Amino acid sequence: MGLCLGPAAVYVGDLRDPQSGSAGRARAEDFELRSLEDMQPPPGLSVPIVSVLDDDGQLIESDQRAVVRHVVQEGYGADVVFAAGTTGEWDRLTNRMRQQVIRVSVDEVDRQNRLHGSRLSRPVECWAGVTAHTAEETLENLECAVECGADAVVLAPLSIAGLDDPVHFVARDISDLLDALSHRIPLYLYDNADIAADPRALHIRTRQVKALSRLDFVRGIKVSASRKILGNYTKAAEGFRERGEFAIYVGNARLIFDLFRHRTGVWGTVTEHWNRYWLRGSLPHGVVSGPANALPREWARAWQVCRAGDAERMDEVRGVVEAFAAATATQEGRRTIACLKHALYRLGVVSSPAVAKGTPELDADAASRFDDAFAGVRELSRTRIGSPWVSLASSTPSGPDPAAPGAGGRGVGVE
Repeated sequence: MGLCLGPAAVYVGDLRDPQSGSAGRARAEDFELRSLEDMQPPPGLSVPIVSVLDDDGQLIESDQRAVVRHVVQEGYGADVVFAAGTTGEWDRLTNRMRQQVIRVSVDEVDRQNRLHGSRLSRPVECWAGVTAHTAEETLENLECAVECGADAVVLAPLSIAGLDDPVHFVARDISDLLDALSHRIPLYLYDNADIAADPRALHIRTRQVKALSRLDFVRGIKVSASRKILGNYTKAAEGFRERGEFAIYVGNARLIFDLFRHRTGVWGTVTEHWNRYWLRGSLPHGVVSGPANALPREWARAWQVCRAGDAERMDEVRGVVEAFAAATATQEGRRTIACLKHALYRLGVVSSPAVAKGTPELDADAASRFDDAFAGVRELSRTRIGSPWVSLASSTPSGPDPAAPGAGGRGVGVE
């Protein structure tokens, strides 16, 4: 397997057997294909996984693998594992560590596909966040992701310092690098005003999305914004892609409960038409949920019932995920990443809840209050949703699993 070392992105060792990986890891003879026109973006739940660090800020590889296993949930969890994203604190890690997270996560997703492949209707994919603070490091991360066997990469072009023209960077620099590598893989854009490098440019412009959607390897966008901005991107891409080929993934995850709800009555009809207006008649292809680190089965269920338009079950799941969101709020503000790591620590999935330097922490009192609230969320999940949609935890030295029993696996990607 390719190992990325240092800023020069030197690779040591051979690529893994391409036949053993997931959908993006094609056979050697397929590497000659230079176009991704026929590739279909995967629907479903994408989980941007946390990066598990020790007290010195170094990656704990064994725990990172445990997080991957936890969010996959033997087929009941993630359709896509997204490594080195914002929830993974990419902007607070060294570039070498970003590549380490990518390498470990890709390898563990491959192992999970080998282990559970017979019960999955589609392999779980691993997407690599390649965004870095400079264009040069971003290209190094792209090369690392391709050579390590990632299924796709995710790029937040407005988070790269000094990048004046994101369209030129993707259409020329990234495209040329993909042409020079062993094979091409899909790229998904990421729009998040919270991580924009320039406060004057918070969102990718509509005309830029239109231009980028023409490229065969740019297959969609993750939008962490309002439904209005979500709709702008849907409209921008509709002239260049047939339905489903340029996918919109909702980063503001709880928004799916409103977008997919079938409404009745006069006011309900008005609301539904208003949603359709903003979305230009197209519904999202998937959801990206950071809280699914702690509640992967619950969020997989959320996507399933939302796609089905099952209002009663949508309300059941919504109550659970909103209770978790409330638990991440402290007197000092929201501490989502710290709470996610603490939840995984309490479940026994990881051995350290440490956050990267600069990420807001939980003090002892806040951690204790979160523990109590999280236990309540787990109990609520057991009573309102029930097996098999209550997330199970791994048995590790951190402690026993307080979750309810469950077994088997769902067909990943089945809506």
